[in-house]
Amino acid sequence: MTDYSVLIPNVPRRLEQVLPFAGLVNWTPAVRLWQGQSMLLEPHQTFAGVAGAGFRVPVGFGVTLMPLRHPYEAATQARSVALATGHPVIAGFGPGGRAFQQYLRGAPYESPLKVAREYLQSVRTLLDGEVADCDGEFTFQAQLAPALAPRVDVGLGVLRPGMARLAGEVADVVITWLTPPGYLRDVIIPAVEEGMAKAGRTQRPRIVAMVPVGITREDTDPERLVLASNTAHLQAPHYQDMLRKAGVDTSGDLNAIARGVIDTGGFVTGDLDTVVKKLTEFSEAGVDEIVLNTVGVNKMFGPQEALNDLTAILRTAP
Repeated sequence: MTDYSVLIPNVPRRLEQVLPFAGLVNWTPAVRLWQGQSMLLEPHQTFAGVAGAGFRVPVGFGVTLMPLRHPYEAATQARSVALATGHPVIAGFGPGGRAFQQYLRGAPYESPLKVAREYLQSVRTLLDGEVADCDGEFTFQAQLAPALAPRVDVGLGVLRPGMARLAGEVADVVITWLTPPGYLRDVIIPAVEEGMAKAGRTQRPRIVAMVPVGITREDTDPERLVLASNTAHLQAPHYQDMLRKAGVDTSGDLNAIARGVIDTGGFVTGDLDTVVKKLTEFSEAGVDEIVLNTVGVNKMFGPQEALNDLTAILRTAP
């Protein structure tokens, strides 16, 4: 059975903006609270603060960007959140776009796949209590101080087959964003299984899909919801490449691309029954956890409407 979770649909500036969404994990069938990379209230501090405010819930990072953080710091921060919340954590990582790598490092990664392999293996080794001995993008030898803590699963942000194969080799969790269900079924999951076979793994990494969603409202074109949620993604080269592979024509204007994302199921919208039915396509594709992303609803109509959509979906979904 597929789990449902909740993404914080804003970039919070104060903890109280997060608490209603954390409450959904307590009061509805949602199993986990997720946050993507934030350049305002830092995600690890957000979740530690939410736990201190009394909402000790399972959390996931989907994803934090590798150029911002040394692997040792990444492992320390993720385990700290597990200790603060008292629950297992999913710590997802991704290399970010080439421009972001350039800004932070002075040059993009020569091979994002190679760096991601090194990063995830180092973080996993550290979290397992072993000595990480790394000589590559990061050169260090270190071990975390011993501590009894809930497990931290290490995830990898995945858009395309190369990263999916790598995730099949080294990740505990595969984390996708804006990926249509057919593309997950036909491209991403088979690539993950190729990586598993190469590494001799028998247990598939958990597949987590961040799914942008919004219940339709009168006088609101669904394409507007898509653009409110994902305008930057629709213009990024690596997302456009993924969408083309998923059958979206990216040669038109943004409104046409948004329509293509809806038509392929990458953005789920409609009335409540339609939304729930379309979400089951992700379950049928092999997704283990659907993370409901109401960023577009929050931007257009505010946090209360985002909460309303999330509550309705979580109480109706199978």
